[in-house]
Amino acid sequence: MSKNIVVPELGESVVEATVIRWIKNEGEAVSMGETLVELETEKANFEVAAETAGVLEKILKNPDEDVNIGDVLGMINENGTVTADIITEVKPAEETHEEPKNKESTELSDVKITPVASRLIDDNKLDVANIRGTGPNNKITKEDVENYLKTNGQGLQEEVTEQQPSVVDTAPKPPATSVVIPEADDREHRVRMSARRRTIARRLLEAQSSAAILTTFNEVDMGPVMEVRKRRKESFFEKHGVKLGVSSFFVKAVIGALKEFPAVNAEIQEDYIVYKNYFDIGMAIGAVGGLVVPVLRDADRMTFADIERTVGELVTKANDGKLSLQDLRGGTFTITNGGVFGSLMSTPILNPPQVGILGMHKIEERPVAVNGEVVVRSMMYTALSYDHRIVDGKEAVLFLVKIKELIEDPEVLLLEG
Repeated sequence: MSKNIVVPELGESVVEATVIRWIKNEGEAVSMGETLVELETEKANFEVAAETAGVLEKILKNPDEDVNIGDVLGMINENGTVTADIITEVKPAEETHEEPKNKESTELSDVKITPVASRLIDDNKLDVANIRGTGPNNKITKEDVENYLKTNGQGLQEEVTEQQPSVVDTAPKPPATSVVIPEADDREHRVRMSARRRTIARRLLEAQSSAAILTTFNEVDMGPVMEVRKRRKESFFEKHGVKLGVSSFFVKAVIGALKEFPAVNAEIQEDYIVYKNYFDIGMAIGAVGGLVVPVLRDADRMTFADIERTVGELVTKANDGKLSLQDLRGGTFTITNGGVFGSLMSTPILNPPQVGILGMHKIEERPVAVNGEVVVRSMMYTALSYDHRIVDGKEAVLFLVKIKELIEDPEVLLLEG
């Protein structure tokens, strides 16, 4: 008896995915609960497990194919046995051109490699043994594969060359002084957008077309926070096992400001404004596969150490492709830090249905006027993008002013944040 392997519910608002790779090959034995195939969604990678034991009888959806909830990915024969006959029956001769990809994917399953890099290797028929990983624990990333393609001139160019028909060139030869134009394949690299990148693009356009987005700016003197960190960093690490960073100060400051201006922590549902009496703060992370926004649940109940520890764990999971759907669900307000990449100022885009997002930026020493004198301070520009439909300009400006006050006076931050 055969049982279908279907695309399960993928989480809140997620309706489609892309097949990354099959962990099992056709004809292989599978156990109940064993991972069969890995999918990529707009928010996280998702593993589909076997609901029954048996033999993987047929693969119906191959890597790079888009699938929807309920689609049949393949079939498991509950009474099957692992024999060569099964493999032959399931994969007839006319389909053997797909076999190398499945074999290569199986080999790659033993190598530390990101899903996007794995797909590039499959598409370009590369030997993973020749590619050096530069990610954590020597993990192979998308950039490693692209650099290998650029350096070795392999991949798509070879694939196109193999498809060209053989012809006899009878045209006259150009003079020796003619300029040789490089082949187009050497100058372009065509890569299909991942499901996550396509969704990021769609959601960014939706955010701009469905909300009245404005951005207001302010600047913050980071000196007091940096002085606290300098005095407390060793004792904080000894006690909690994590470093005292800037993130926890801003999370606490944001919560203090949200409590004073609840409209920034709300959302619009048809003709209603829904005010949130909880504070689930999203932290935007630029991971290998694209931007992700894991959430700090009930961040108002978290200590500085809880925030620093959780943010560190989420960053590691994002870089390793291990974020779960639960890590990414919901969120009432988002913080994004372009400063880690050197950004001095930017206008962040809303993460719908949220109506506010705070942009942090690079901390830079610059001259400022203080009490009639010019002094050098460690300053940061902050930016608040907000939905003007329910957040007025005055509220937005005062929201940023409140954050500025809390950051510049950490004692008040501890009391009110």
